[in-house]
Amino acid sequence: MKKGVDRRSFLKSSALAGALGAIGTGGVATLASCSSSTPKVQPLKESGSYYLPNLVDKSADGKPLRAGIIGCGGRGSGAAFNFLNAADNVTIVALGDTYADRLESLAENLKKEKNIDIAADKKFVGLDAYQKVIDSDVDVIITATPPNFRAEIFKYAVEKGKHCFLEKPICVDPVSYRTIVATAKQAEAKGLCVVTGTQRHHKRDYVASYEQIMNGAIGEITGGTVYWCGGMLWYKDRNPQWSDLEWMIRDWVNWGWLSGDHIVEQHVHNLDVFTWFSGLKPKSALGFGSRQRRVTGNQFDNFSVDFEMENGIHIHSTCRQINGTEGGVWEFIQGTKGSWTSDGHIIKDLKGNEIWKFDYEAEKTKFKQTDPYTLEHVNWINHIRAGKPIEQASETAVANMAAIMGRESAYSGKKVTWDEMTASPLDLMPKDIDMTKSMAAAKEGYGAGKEFKLPEFIHIAGTPQGNQTR
Repeated sequence: MKKGVDRRSFLKSSALAGALGAIGTGGVATLASCSSSTPKVQPLKESGSYYLPNLVDKSADGKPLRAGIIGCGGRGSGAAFNFLNAADNVTIVALGDTYADRLESLAENLKKEKNIDIAADKKFVGLDAYQKVIDSDVDVIITATPPNFRAEIFKYAVEKGKHCFLEKPICVDPVSYRTIVATAKQAEAKGLCVVTGTQRHHKRDYVASYEQIMNGAIGEITGGTVYWCGGMLWYKDRNPQWSDLEWMIRDWVNWGWLSGDHIVEQHVHNLDVFTWFSGLKPKSALGFGSRQRRVTGNQFDNFSVDFEMENGIHIHSTCRQINGTEGGVWEFIQGTKGSWTSDGHIIKDLKGNEIWKFDYEAEKTKFKQTDPYTLEHVNWINHIRAGKPIEQASETAVANMAAIMGRESAYSGKKVTWDEMTASPLDLMPKDIDMTKSMAAAKEGYGAGKEFKLPEFIHIAGTPQGNQTR
């Protein structure tokens, strides 16, 4: 380091952090490897031209925020406590869910853990509960319903001027994709803060890796692979007293029309990393998949997809939910000067030498909060209180559409394109669900499910297969 150049200036101008490490603008601690020299590289993007979240332990104090939770199952309940742990002077005042038992379970836990009493007239049950939560006296909404409902909830919340936290995925088909994109533009115009549940955007190791790649650490991106291979998720055996609709909603993660299939519901995280780091949309997708051991539902349990991105490079996407198989959840990106893997968050040169690695010990020393599920709420609240709008829905929608493309290619056996899918009329929401009806009315109307029909999933392949057990 030359005499007279302070540490901040040196680290800002350096393409790769030296052995002393760097504290990025997002509050991220990074540490280079013990390489004796740092190669000179050309940044992919100039510093300050891309977004880095400020991942501090806790949101700055500020105006009180009253939240409404829409969807009180496992993720909704988790998000509720993440929100409360992210800042002082925040509370939850309204709950909404399709079913009372899940709502009351969260209400009891809020009372037990946080001494928060939810008033009886702020507990809303039914398919229209989301409207009642949004129309109540709340400043922000957190939605973690089954994914197919999220686009319409987002649309209504933005119409009412509410800041939104949207759990991923935020769309499951082209119709809901277009709803998300249009609503995101409205949210931006209204100066609202919208953060999504792609928590890797709020993990310090991912943010630090992203910053290194933007600084040119691996050169131009030429391709990659993304994985989410693991065991089967949870499922619900059918209760004889449940209608078809109730069983599907309670067992939503196994039904394509509700979850989007697991390539959309789960693997979207990994696809999101590549679209985020590269800034590219997929041009086309060619994939396959199958159903081998899934116990309930009507979706696949494995996918393999080749994506051609808009600049011609390819990535391979693979995901699986089958017990007893080789597992792995990570991303790998190849560049002209090196490669990066999320497995340890390591950058290597073309000879395989490690030239940078995220320093987890430094993170533990500098920060107390390392949970990305909480940090995404820290960042969201900080934006709200600072009056600095943020809009992540449109970015997340790109990764969601990539996953939808992969699903539709695998279902149909055809190559699908971005242009074709974003314009497709494919809508997975059954036409006989009226979102304005209460659950009691819905049950009465659907009865044993004879009038309830699943949507036809495949529109583009010419041979609809929506009601088959795949």
